Amino acid sequence: MTAGPALTAPRRDGFDAAYDQVRGDSDIQFAPSFAKPPDPPPAWWEDVTRWLGDVLEPVLQVLAAAWPWLSKLLLVALVVGVIALLWVILAPYIADWRERRAAAVPDWAPDKAQARVLLEEADRLAAEGRFDEAAHLLLYRSIEDIAATRPDLLRPSTTAREVSAFEALSQRARQAFGVIAGHVEASFFARRPLDRSAWDSSREAYRAFALDGG
Repeated sequence: MTAGPALTAPRRDGFDAAYDQVRGDSDIQFAPSFAKPPDPPPAWWEDVTRWLGDVLEPVLQVLAAAWPWLSKLLLVALVVGVIALLWVILAPYIADWRERRAAAVPDWAPDKAQARVLLEEADRLAAEGRFDEAAHLLLYRSIEDIAATRPDLLRPSTTAREVSAFEALSQRARQAFGVIAGHVEASFFARRPLDRSAWDSSREAYRAFALDGG
């Protein structure tokens, strides 16, 4: 009796081979894995939470009973806070608006005797060639005069250029301030030393305003 051909396992190609290879990779997890449930809190933590509940329960009861009034108080506090915030934001703009809307004082002018003394001091500086200091002296003393006469107009941050635009001052005063402030700004900020012509312009603007009727 002759033996038949030996039986061999069928060859697995393609998808089956790839499937077996993937399933055989120990780095890939196929079975579901559930997280370990957390450990129960320690006994002392339960004691603490129970103590806090006993302490806070009366407070919560009081708050619940007072909530109708407390809610109204919180609403009022919120409204007041919003108004205060708006005031902080708008106050500088309101102040500027009030300055520009202040009643005009067309007859305001420096005292003529003081104006002559001021011009003499400034002329002495100009005679030494210190034209920058002379023009600055006219401007500084004039602002001091306005601060004494109309303290409601000036704030620490007010600039000379802003003063020359105040509607509360007469047109002649604004023109004089505009000329002097322009020269002083060129001297101190643009670093352009004033010459005799710039000083004469500043002096004449102040003299015409302060001594020719104001």
